[in-house]
Amino acid sequence: MAKAIVGANWGDEGKGKITDVLAAESDVVIRFQGGSNAGHTIINDKGRFALHQLPSGVFYPHVTNIIGNGVALDMGKFLREVQSLKAAGVEPNLLVSDRVQVVMPYHVLFDQYEEERLGGNSFGSTKSGIAPFYSDKYAKIGFQLAELFDEAYALDKLERVLGAKNVTLAHLYHKPQLSAQAIFAELRKMRDEIAPYVGDTFQFLRQAQAAGKQILLEGQLGAMKDPDFGIYPMVTSSSTLAGFGSIGAGLPPYTITDIVCVVKAYSSAVGAGAFVSEIFGEEAQQLRLHGGDKGEFGATTGRPRRMGWFDAVATRYGVQVQGATQVALTVVDALGYLPEIPVCVGYAVDGQVLQSFPTTPTLARCKPVIQTLPGWNCDIRGITRYADLPEACRNYVEFIEAQIGVPITMVSNGPGREEIIYR
Repeated sequence: MAKAIVGANWGDEGKGKITDVLAAESDVVIRFQGGSNAGHTIINDKGRFALHQLPSGVFYPHVTNIIGNGVALDMGKFLREVQSLKAAGVEPNLLVSDRVQVVMPYHVLFDQYEEERLGGNSFGSTKSGIAPFYSDKYAKIGFQLAELFDEAYALDKLERVLGAKNVTLAHLYHKPQLSAQAIFAELRKMRDEIAPYVGDTFQFLRQAQAAGKQILLEGQLGAMKDPDFGIYPMVTSSSTLAGFGSIGAGLPPYTITDIVCVVKAYSSAVGAGAFVSEIFGEEAQQLRLHGGDKGEFGATTGRPRRMGWFDAVATRYGVQVQGATQVALTVVDALGYLPEIPVCVGYAVDGQVLQSFPTTPTLARCKPVIQTLPGWNCDIRGITRYADLPEACRNYVEFIEAQIGVPITMVSNGPGREEIIYR
């Protein structure tokens, strides 16, 4: 059976740490969607690592870490991450799906050019090529990794694909033309370097299931960034939901029996889009500086994250669309500086208060309904038993649990893998 770790919010919930913790008791860890456009931060005895392309189980030698077929594989970034781990003394055990599709160099260019063209109406892209990649995948002009090993076939296909791309470059973006030969020479070099890691992950997982192995699925971003159920159109281009794990990894749906939804004790987001509980100015800066292990800045972009108070409406919806069976509540320690903690418990719009999460046109008009809870006004890092937390902190955790309707089984009170309290 398999367990999935996914986000309830806008991403940046601390999924990397939770995956790192649960990977210790797993045999296989799988990235099943997304690309290098978001990062998971891991802190352990070897240092501090920001993983963008690799699964968060790479620090355990007993774990096979899989790049699933649903991922947007940036081969260059994958190889650089592997080398950085090896330089730190980590030898990751990796297997890359032969069916995974590859982020092409022109995907990154088109992402940059389109953001430039849109100007103030842009989507706040990380410019990693993700939207053009998934557009091509579903337009059936993407490249599976396996295709690159058939050079005559791949080069012919690339020539045909670039015929249309070059028209767009010339007439929409007014940019230079692309050469299939030059692009394929770059791809060939990376393909040869990545070749030792490539295999049939579908059959590997069938065998792992038959052998009763513990399988852990790792999602990227969170429910609010899902293209169907998130804050469309300010979303990512792959499904961020646990339900997609079956497709993006190549597992039967019934194997995912436990869904750990990671919830942040306050709100943060990178990128544009409606954010009802958002705060600004010095209030936001203080929360940003106290948050995370080095402040709330994007692991991929370095951009300051938008900050907000815990949003019960969005989070309740997030755990529902994820199908959460349990919740891990993270960065609770960041709130220790506050004598009182505001929480968004409803959305005021059109003379009513909503308790359910609306679609984007309504969401854009919503204002937060705030309830203030007592803070604990002290540092809780180092506490290992739930009963030893200050009463106000336990009340805060239990208030959130009641609001979202899913058991909180883990409370993270620091960035280190040992800084976690089990309930």
